[in-house]
Amino acid sequence: MISTGLFGKYGGVYAPETLMPALEELETAFLRLSQDAEFLTRYTGLLQTYAGRPTPVYHAANLSKIAGARIYLKREDLLHGGAHKTNNALGQGLLASMLGKRRLIAETGAGQHGVATAMAGALLGMETEIFMGELDMERQHSNVLRMQLMGAKVHAVKSGGRALKDAINAALREWISSVRDTHYLLGTAAGPHPFPTMVKFFQKIIGEEARFQIIEQTGSLPDYIVACVGGGSNAIGMFTAFLEDQSVELIGVEPAGKGLETLQHGATLIKGSLGCLHGMISKVLQTSDGQILDAHSISAGLDYPSVGPEHAYLQESGRASYEAITDEEAVEAYKQVARLEGIIPALESSHAVAHAMKLAAGKGSNSRILINLSGRGDKDLEQVLKYVG
Repeated sequence: MISTGLFGKYGGVYAPETLMPALEELETAFLRLSQDAEFLTRYTGLLQTYAGRPTPVYHAANLSKIAGARIYLKREDLLHGGAHKTNNALGQGLLASMLGKRRLIAETGAGQHGVATAMAGALLGMETEIFMGELDMERQHSNVLRMQLMGAKVHAVKSGGRALKDAINAALREWISSVRDTHYLLGTAAGPHPFPTMVKFFQKIIGEEARFQIIEQTGSLPDYIVACVGGGSNAIGMFTAFLEDQSVELIGVEPAGKGLETLQHGATLIKGSLGCLHGMISKVLQTSDGQILDAHSISAGLDYPSVGPEHAYLQESGRASYEAITDEEAVEAYKQVARLEGIIPALESSHAVAHAMKLAAGKGSNSRILINLSGRGDKDLEQVLKYVG
C-alpha cells in the first residue's frame, strides 16, 4: 500500500484510481532500489562517467567585488545536458529500465528536463516522448531541436496557457492510458508521492558535493544558500545537505514576472494559498473559488502555478525563506554574470543570482553566499535579446 508522502500537511497522493497501481509499483521499486548496491553503483557510475560529476564550486571573484560579499557558484551548468535535470533523468530512467518499462514520457518547460529525458532515453534504448507547451516551444526552440536529434518525439501542448502546467496535465493524461509499459519521468520535486521524495533523492548529490567543496575551499560552511524555485528540484537538491546546519540560511527565489502586484505573475510561496494540483497538496496560485491561475515568467522553467510540497513545508516551519525577483532583475543578473565572469547562466538561475546580489549589499566581505547555478543560459539568449529590444 502506498504511503502518505507528507511534509507536514503538504504532499500526499491525490491521483486517479487508474494511476494508483503505477504509483504503488514506483514507490516499492524506488524504496528497494535506493538501497540496492548494484543500482546505486550503476547510477553513480553514470553520474561520473556520462554526466560529468562532480561539478565544481567556483569562487566568482569579479561578482564578489561588485557585491561586497564572497559569491560562490555551484556549477550545475557544467553537467552534461547543461542543467541539474540530468541527475534525476538518469536516476528515474535507470529505475524504469530495471522495472522493464520500454517507454519514457515527460513534461518540460524550458526544455532542459526534456533534453535530459531524451538523453536518458537514448542512452538506455527507450522510446521517449516529451510534452511541451506550444508557447515554451517557441521560446526554447533550440532545446526542441536537441530533443528531436536524440530521437525523442515532442508533442506541442496547445491547451490552457500553453506552458509547463499544461504540459504536466498532458503527460499525466498520457500516463493514465499507458501505465503498463510507460514510466512518467516527472522532472521536478512535485506531484503525487513518491515523486517529491524520489526527485529529492536523485538531486541531493548537488548539496552533498557543494557542502564538501565549500568547506574544503573556505574552511567553513556558507552563511547563505540561494537557489531558484519553480517546482523546486534544484533548490531541494541543494538545501537537503544543509537542513541540519542552523547557521546556514536557506533562501529560495521565485519568479515575480513583471511584479508582485499581479497574482498571475508567479511567486507561489509568497502569494499562493493551500490547494491541490497535479496530485499533491501544496501552495497554489488560484482564485478565491479554487480556479488555477496561469503563472508567467520570462523563464519558461519557472512558469508553474504551484511548488513542490517540501518547499511549502520548509517555508511554514521557518527553516527556509522565499523571495521573488522580477523579469527585469533576472535579465540584468543574466547580463552581469556573463560580462563579469564569462559564464552565461540560465534565466532560472539568474533569479537566484539577482537576489544574492541584493542580499550581499551591506553584508561585508567575510559573508559567504553559495548560489546554485542550476543551468546554462545559451538556451535563453534569443529570449533575453528580445526582452532588451
